[in-house]
Amino acid sequence: MDLSEYARKIGISESKQVVRKAAELRRVSDLQFDSSGAGIGEICKSIICLEIAANMMQVIFDRQTAIRLSGMSEKAYIRSFNVMQNGIGIKNKLDIRELAIQFGCVRLIPLVQKGLSLYKERFIASLPPSRRASADFTRPVFTATGFYLCAKKHKLKVDKNKLIELSGTSEDEFSSVSTSMKDLCHDVFGVSKEKKDPKSVKVNRDLLDALPEKRQAEDGGYSSDEGKDLSAYKKRKLEENHKYEEWKSTVVESNKQSKDKVAVKKTKQAQLKFLKRDPGTEVGV
Repeated sequence: MDLSEYARKIGISESKQVVRKAAELRRVSDLQFDSSGAGIGEICKSIICLEIAANMMQVIFDRQTAIRLSGMSEKAYIRSFNVMQNGIGIKNKLDIRELAIQFGCVRLIPLVQKGLSLYKERFIASLPPSRRASADFTRPVFTATGFYLCAKKHKLKVDKNKLIELSGTSEDEFSSVSTSMKDLCHDVFGVSKEKKDPKSVKVNRDLLDALPEKRQAEDGGYSSDEGKDLSAYKKRKLEENHKYEEWKSTVVESNKQSKDKVAVKKTKQAQLKFLKRDPGTEVGV
């Protein structure tokens, strides 16, 4: 089956330029990219060339139909698409303004730009000097992830799967970049309270244990910020615990007394006694 037939089934056969561009990309991939080594079959290679050409020509491409035609799972297709696109030197561009217009979040444009710039600075600063020059932030996955995190932080609904599709990345890579951005730029991309360092928590716990006046009320002392004036909630909890302990001790004492009052009756086994017969005596019949 040639490219034109695949294009017809996907619904882009009317765009002759896309088909011609896909044929050109197919020839380039045959020369520069080892598809067999990457586990990409000939059918999948042709369909991926069509999608790359459609993206370059800004033509709407039905990826779900393409995945069905390729005979691969969605994750396997996305992985193959990324490997092949990088293998032939094609970089998919993703513009923040276009995303903002498409998802109706125009006010996020400056926030995303600021966040991505800050992430780039902090990420490069965390690298050793020998690797800083090779850091590449031009891939669309960074733009898509930054846009998604900003939208989530400001409680704006965007389609995550659509962003993954537009960026041409996989869900695993998207999640990995998302984690990296939230770790380095929590002030811009974070959506939840920052977790405390376990080491600092342990040090604080040891300090509280060392100072009796800093212990919590349930440990026999009072916390530093409360003093002796406990909140109404904690007072109620302490009263409930005290009442429970009293009830528990009452039940235990009652059970003990009941056991003492019950008499333990011992059954005595009856014994059978037989008369001894004198030797020499016989019983007459």
